[in-house]
Amino acid sequence: MIGVCILVYVLQKNDADGLVEEFGMVPALVSSPAATVVVSQRQAVRTPFGTQIVVVDRELPAPKLHPWTTLLSCIFLHGSFMHLLGNIWFLYIFGDNVEDRMGPCGYLIFFLGSGIAASLAHFVFQPTSPIPTIGASGAVAGIMGAYMLLNPHAKVVTLIPIFFILQMMVLPAPVFLGIWFVIQLVQGSFSMGSAQAAGVAWWAHAGGFLFGFLVAWFLGRQQHPTRPSVRVINSSDD
Repeated sequence: MIGVCILVYVLQKNDADGLVEEFGMVPALVSSPAATVVVSQRQAVRTPFGTQIVVVDRELPAPKLHPWTTLLSCIFLHGSFMHLLGNIWFLYIFGDNVEDRMGPCGYLIFFLGSGIAASLAHFVFQPTSPIPTIGASGAVAGIMGAYMLLNPHAKVVTLIPIFFILQMMVLPAPVFLGIWFVIQLVQGSFSMGSAQAAGVAWWAHAGGFLFGFLVAWFLGRQQHPTRPSVRVINSSDD
């Protein structure tokens, strides 16, 4: 999955905007596949008085695939190198442990399912957004949700800002991931009233995380089913 994301990003370097608009998930198009979506874009224009920033409205091109298929295709696209690096870093840290528990095939299905669930979560909360949604963040969040349940005693080394100073601390994985999940919920709640904040798919992160946690919980129940308690009654009890 890391290799695929890197390969797609290399392809994006030749036609970044085209791939994002054609294969990114646009909630407004998912809601109405035949609709015309107009986006506002800032552009630098040279004038006799110097360079000025103007807002230009333009129509998004029709997607090459059905808009519903972009729920999956969008997870392999990234907006910048740092966006890509952050996702593959978290995928590298948490992914191998989850794959060990699920197996390669199960892990692949789980990763793709987490991405679709994350896209659906973002769509539910932002159904009319014209902003293309891209990135493996939601799928990676599903991996993190599963990791939280499957590795309750693991430790995570993280940097925490304390009075403008980054302090390295070792936290239990459930604490670190739980705080991360709460942040996504809070940010997602604020994004519902802001068009600019809606550009970050906070609800996709939260939805993917919850999906991963529930799948891991269900698999754990299947592997270790609850046995009914049995009471032994001796004949002397009669």
